[in-house]
Amino acid sequence: MCKLLKISRSNYYTYHQRKIVEDPLTQDIVRIFHDNKKVYGTRRIKAVLQNQGNRVSRRRIGRIMRHEGLVSVYTIAQYKVATSGSNESQVANVLNREFNERERLEAIISDLTYIRVGHKWNYVCTIMDLHNREIIGYSVGPNKNAQLVYRAFSSIRVNLSLISLFHSDRGKEFINQEIERLLSTFNIKRSLSHKGNPYDNAVAESNFKSLKFEFVYQHKFDNLEQLQRELRGHIWWYNNVRLHSSLGYKTPVEYSSAL
Repeated sequence: MCKLLKISRSNYYTYHQRKIVEDPLTQDIVRIFHDNKKVYGTRRIKAVLQNQGNRVSRRRIGRIMRHEGLVSVYTIAQYKVATSGSNESQVANVLNREFNERERLEAIISDLTYIRVGHKWNYVCTIMDLHNREIIGYSVGPNKNAQLVYRAFSSIRVNLSLISLFHSDRGKEFINQEIERLLSTFNIKRSLSHKGNPYDNAVAESNFKSLKFEFVYQHKFDNLEQLQRELRGHIWWYNNVRLHSSLGYKTPVEYSSAL
């Protein structure tokens, strides 16, 4: 069209931007957006304007919102669960939801969760001792794979042969030749949740819920190094300072020392 009308593209875009700036609805849309806690998108703003007697298209509202930098708090990047598949291993659920009254290193549990780092999803793997709910191992990385789990085991500062039982869900990152060799080397028994049943690993699920509210949602991570550094401090706090109701309002370290 610019060629046919013999005008430059720069003149067209300048005119187009001026139209948005001078749109008489701009101030109304900005006001509606901020008056409603930055929650409203084009649909709700259109409804408010319509109730005020202004019939306007969502496309026009969207153009003004983009120009003014208005983004609804609901328009955030959503994590899409990677369908890595469920392993059909015949290993039983040896733990059988018996999470309490365990001896030290008698049973450890593990799980993975995702954390936004910059513009990408990264992953955290933690390993917890059911004896005192202490996080004894962890790792972070850009990939949800066996290496992430292996590095979490490598961070444990006790002799792995002292561990009796390792429980996890049936994700392929937990059930593979690399992890099986590790468990076999240290003679650690294996336990798996039933397929599609998160309650079989409920303590790990609860741990990640706490991690999200107490750590993740309170920080913005620009890079993996920052996440590693701040997660290290959080886990130290979790083990040494945070009171756990399941431990009679003691810290994991305090609970273990008291026995």
